[in-house]
Amino acid sequence: MASATVTASSTLSWLHSFGGTRNEATKVADRNRVFVVFAQKKAKKTRKIMLKEDVEYLGKKGQLLDVKAGYFRNYLFPMGKAQIITPALLKEMKMEDERIEAEKQRVKEEAQQLALIFETVGAFKVKRKGGKGKQIFGSVTAQDLVDIIKAQLQRDVDKRIVSLPEIRETGEYIAELKLHPEVTARVRVNVYAN
Repeated sequence: MASATVTASSTLSWLHSFGGTRNEATKVADRNRVFVVFAQKKAKKTRKIMLKEDVEYLGKKGQLLDVKAGYFRNYLFPMGKAQIITPALLKEMKMEDERIEAEKQRVKEEAQQLALIFETVGAFKVKRKGGKGKQIFGSVTAQDLVDIIKAQLQRDVDKRIVSLPEIRETGEYIAELKLHPEVTARVRVNVYAN
């Protein structure tokens, strides 16, 4: 019985070293031995990850997420769908974002310069066969304007970015060229009959 008392007191001192008290411990007596049993709350384990590709019901490629460790370890990592975020990866992502932002800014500046060129040229002249009064045969289309721009300025412009009003008479019209989501050039189109 003396050894059981020594074991119990050493176990309780061990329990005190972890901040426990006698009330938290439960003594289970088995003949001459005393066991101390205490419960530890299970910690929630999550991992900070970045997705390498789109994962249904989870997120899009490049997205930063917190997922359970087992889900990452057993599914995302072996399938090559995600990787753990490291300081080096964060630095690399930041540099890539800055590079993309600089590229977007460069494209926008080019579009602004092109818009300035289009607006300073003056009116683009379109010649059509005339009918009665101001009427013309056919209409002026976006493709006609694209061909004139290519002939006069040697610039290739996609006809899908050209917005023209319906032109069926002679006169001056305004066309819009959407060169960039934030840059629109307004050009004059002068239609006359021959």
